Amino acid sequence: MAARTRLPPETRWKWRAVVRGIITVDFPFPQLGLFARVLAVVFRRGADPACRDFGRGIPGNYVRTASGAGARAPPAPSQLPGGFAGGRTVTRKNRVVHVETATLDNVSLRFYDTRARTVRDFVPLNEGRVSLYLCGATVQAPPHIGHIRSGVNFDILRRWLVYRGYEVVFCRNVTDIDDKIIRVAGAEGVQWWEVSERNQRAFTYAYDVLGCLPPTVEPRATGHVPEMIGLMERLIERGHAYPAGDGSGDVYFDVPSFPEYGALSNQRVEAVRAAEDGDERAKHDPRDFALWKGARPGEPSWPTPWGSGRPGWHLECSAMATKYLGPVFDIHGGGIDLVFPHHENETAQSNAAGDGFARYWLHNGMLTTGGEKMSKSLGNSLLIPEVIRRVRPVELRYYLGQAHYRSGLDYSEESLQEAAAAYQRIEGFLTRAGEVTGPVPEGAPVPDEFAAALDDDLGVSQALAVVHGHVREGNSALAEGAKERAAELAARLRAMLSVLGLDPSAPQWAGSEESGLREVVDVLVSVALRQRQAARARRDYAAADEIRDQLAESGILVEDTPQGPRWELKRG
Repeated sequence: MAARTRLPPETRWKWRAVVRGIITVDFPFPQLGLFARVLAVVFRRGADPACRDFGRGIPGNYVRTASGAGARAPPAPSQLPGGFAGGRTVTRKNRVVHVETATLDNVSLRFYDTRARTVRDFVPLNEGRVSLYLCGATVQAPPHIGHIRSGVNFDILRRWLVYRGYEVVFCRNVTDIDDKIIRVAGAEGVQWWEVSERNQRAFTYAYDVLGCLPPTVEPRATGHVPEMIGLMERLIERGHAYPAGDGSGDVYFDVPSFPEYGALSNQRVEAVRAAEDGDERAKHDPRDFALWKGARPGEPSWPTPWGSGRPGWHLECSAMATKYLGPVFDIHGGGIDLVFPHHENETAQSNAAGDGFARYWLHNGMLTTGGEKMSKSLGNSLLIPEVIRRVRPVELRYYLGQAHYRSGLDYSEESLQEAAAAYQRIEGFLTRAGEVTGPVPEGAPVPDEFAAALDDDLGVSQALAVVHGHVREGNSALAEGAKERAAELAARLRAMLSVLGLDPSAPQWAGSEESGLREVVDVLVSVALRQRQAARARRDYAAADEIRDQLAESGILVEDTPQGPRWELKRG
């Protein structure tokens, strides 16, 4: 589980109530700022009149985080940092928990392969192990929710592969040198690596706060120049690349020399547009793309046999993917916008060098705003810290992961709030079930229809239909007093949510400062509820209603149940 870290004060939120200048409480997310007023309700009803002026919530800044044949076999997870292995037991909070997973004998996974343009049965290169490469961040700016949708989608894929019994070696790269990074650095008057470093930290925070498991390895482009030089040497030897004849230090891939170019993006070579990745200095053909860009004044550079310069975007991923996953690996993922030219160029240069490269290509759909692609340059970006001011991180994860990964998703505030409300209904049933039947256990098997949905091209939307069906049936069971049935449904529901990274009881969400604060506030609200019950017992219904109304004004909803009054936080 990723580490939890605080951001600097200038990029956080904090909700604080100061009690008579002595007690200070920090609230984990904006809605909990309302709890300051709950305390006021409690103390206004207390015996000590001096307590009636309990403090008020003051907004500030706080953010909660989570932290082919003949191919070389991928490395075992134990050989790389952050390995995440499948199996039937996992260690959580220093204890071993039995978790039901499917055996590989009865697993039948199918994924839509962009290159084949059809859904294919998934058969990994090495039995029991899946190698997965995801194009990660180009770190010229902090991430918006469009960037992190890909991270959430492939995190769900990874979790499902693990549940199905596979070991997963997951490589997600960081492009820390790029034309855009250099331009940002120049505009700000800082070093390029300052831009890269601060934005990589922002991406790591975003992945962590939304519950994405850390990758097995997360290589940076600038740390793999020797591998890039080796790949260029192989391409030149095979006649598929050439150094510019003008002494600039540029090295280009010779597109016409590779007849299979365009297979991934379903284009004919003669129809491919000219490459737009730099000057056409000494290009043999306008479609040729840069493997290496010769040094320019004031720009970072590394020495090569053909002159100093820096890597082209496409070369970086091929070098890093094959270094950590081998010349042939199972799955290459990324956004649909990367199919051409980035992924087309990756597979072309790798195949031309003699590597089988990716066996399956999976691409997630785009997140748009008003039908327009969400990008850093359009000014319509929604940065992660801004969005989780309005909904909790787990609710944002639900929103980003709810649609089929290949579907487009058009952002609106209304749809975000609807997703948050849907998750709260799930959470509410589990809370009520726990109150009636006891703690909901982990480790139950997922329902067959849920598994079938995820086995079929990771059908998360169909899987969520099963989730909400369990919530409806579970609520009915609670209303009818069928405790055993409610407990069974809650256990299966928790198992499904765990696969999706949405289990409210998981340490990522339950083991936060929010959880500890809720326990404190629960005690205080209980005092107010006891006062309300006492007022009702003496038939002072006006006083009882006043307490309830004051709690409601503070954002606390009270529900009278056969088991007694219960409360929950009003959201939205």
